[in-house]
Amino acid sequence: MRKYSSNIKVLALSALSFCLFACNDDFMDRPPKDDIVSENFWNTETDLELYLNGMYRIYARGHNQDPYVAPLNFRGSHIAYGDAFSDNAVRSGQNVNVRLTNAYTVPLNDSYNGWSWGDLRRVNYFLTNYDRAPITEDKKKAYAAEAYFFKAWDYFKKVQIFSDVPWLSRDLNIDSEELYAPRDSRELVMDSVLFCINRAIEWFPEVTTPNSVGRINKDMAQFLKARICLNEGTFRKYHTELNLQNTAAMWLEEAAKSADYLIKSGRYKLFDNGNKDSYWALFAQFDAEIRSNPEAILGVEYSFDNKIGNDLLRYYDQNNHMGICAQRSLVDEYLCEDGRPIYLSGSKGNYDANPLFEGYGKWSELNNRDPRMSQTICKPGEYITIWNRNTGVYGIKENGITYPNLKYLGSEQSGYRFIKHWKPDLVNYQRASGSTQSAIEFRYAEALLMYAEAKCELGTISQNDIDITINALRQRAGFDFDKYPTARLDMGNIPADPRLDAVYREKLDYTVSPLLREIRRERRIEMAQEDLRYWDLMRWKAAGLLTVPMRGVKFTEEVQELYSGDYNNGVVDPETGIRETAVTAIVDKDVFLDEEGFIILHPKSTNIQSGTLPWSDYRYYWPIPKGELLLNTNLLQTKGWEDK
Repeated sequence: MRKYSSNIKVLALSALSFCLFACNDDFMDRPPKDDIVSENFWNTETDLELYLNGMYRIYARGHNQDPYVAPLNFRGSHIAYGDAFSDNAVRSGQNVNVRLTNAYTVPLNDSYNGWSWGDLRRVNYFLTNYDRAPITEDKKKAYAAEAYFFKAWDYFKKVQIFSDVPWLSRDLNIDSEELYAPRDSRELVMDSVLFCINRAIEWFPEVTTPNSVGRINKDMAQFLKARICLNEGTFRKYHTELNLQNTAAMWLEEAAKSADYLIKSGRYKLFDNGNKDSYWALFAQFDAEIRSNPEAILGVEYSFDNKIGNDLLRYYDQNNHMGICAQRSLVDEYLCEDGRPIYLSGSKGNYDANPLFEGYGKWSELNNRDPRMSQTICKPGEYITIWNRNTGVYGIKENGITYPNLKYLGSEQSGYRFIKHWKPDLVNYQRASGSTQSAIEFRYAEALLMYAEAKCELGTISQNDIDITINALRQRAGFDFDKYPTARLDMGNIPADPRLDAVYREKLDYTVSPLLREIRRERRIEMAQEDLRYWDLMRWKAAGLLTVPMRGVKFTEEVQELYSGDYNNGVVDPETGIRETAVTAIVDKDVFLDEEGFIILHPKSTNIQSGTLPWSDYRYYWPIPKGELLLNTNLLQTKGWEDK
């Protein structure tokens, strides 16, 4: 998270990190102490600071490539790539990740599914020893608050994955009896998580000047608390199998309070660069730009000079690192410019379309939509489709239009290529892993959405709440409330959405009110491609939405002509003078279509049928690797996974 101001600091951190963290991460196989650290450390404030610096790169991952991300086991920026494991996007390759199917079986060992305790051990070790430093109590508390923050974040992630987990209150030795403890209940663990994040908030000093790339502070802790509490409140409400729904309200109230704290602080606001592309520009910042970004609550800054960089831009451009593209499911959920959905009435097969919706043609479905759509999903003729990565020249006249590669083994198989997180920057593109593209882990927009959702779930939301959250986000996005008054969400006049309501009725086992539907929609659109969607589906008990058939663009006659082979070397449009280039895509060879003519994604995957993921409810909770059960016979396998 931090950018270190000198190479001396970077080297010092690297050396200390090697001493502290280069050992085997397996919590069960290590004693808690490093003799050198134990005897010669904890003597100064600098010791506390440097120890905790190692935690930042573990928890605030940013766009860093390693380590693999649990529990879905992928590399790369979790922010940019995480949605490939949801109904928002798919990744390249013939086969769907087995972890998204019922074919996934419990492994003997799996260091990337989240059942890992090394990082938590380090946090607990700090909390055991920090008080030895001969500094003031206020300073000690401030550093301890950072550790409590990381402990809350670590356990929150573990509960998201496994639900019941052992609660470890201290650093352990090789003969500690806690090493063989059973799982603790979700209630006990989450009460302890709440204690940790509240302790962090209590012990952090007040924030006077926001600094998203500085040390963890009270505002960041309030944000994390809101995220934790919203997740827990909604999980308890909808996962009635836990019999905890009567306790959901407290968590939702705490989520609303923490989000409200950030709103009322006045220290943050939505980023606006004065142009129509504010939303896209928010994610395309480099170097120190993030420091002046008023929307960033917790950011990650990179420095080429200090050799702290990432590889997002290069691999994201080439789309060959972990190529992802959007699903039609996401595309269809964007509203039209008037704030109404693409279909206004009717039923499947007989919908009445919004007059602004141009239907599925040569990417015509991207026209007249929520301005965030064109700043998230690239319409051919814009952004990356008119950039030359060899020269750095950006322009449609100079380069023409390069259409997506629709072949089923390609990285753009849906035809909907993401451009959020991308920028035409040749210098950073050529730097490969030295790119200085910033990342935002916590941003103010999410705080607004968390506040709106918590208040809606509690039944206490007002029109003013909607105005300062949902409508503020729409206004920043570029909706014109004067031209289209219906673009402003009005609690008393919520547009119907027969298509989405029908999907909810088919895939969910509970009713979603029109207002909650719009708040969930807003979250999906605003936070698309920020690694939240999978976890939203889990907490809402809405994983049935993963079984909506995965589809891409409609392969109309016009699109088929474009991909017939005649455009391989480019064809100049006689009216516009623009060269259009598209790689051949033949039906039933390179692309496979459903009965309506839409491209089937992963059509030949051995894990699924007809581009449709399966779902079974036992998968809301992940299994413990079998090897861990052999080491600790007091652990019980997650329900539903016993014979998998």
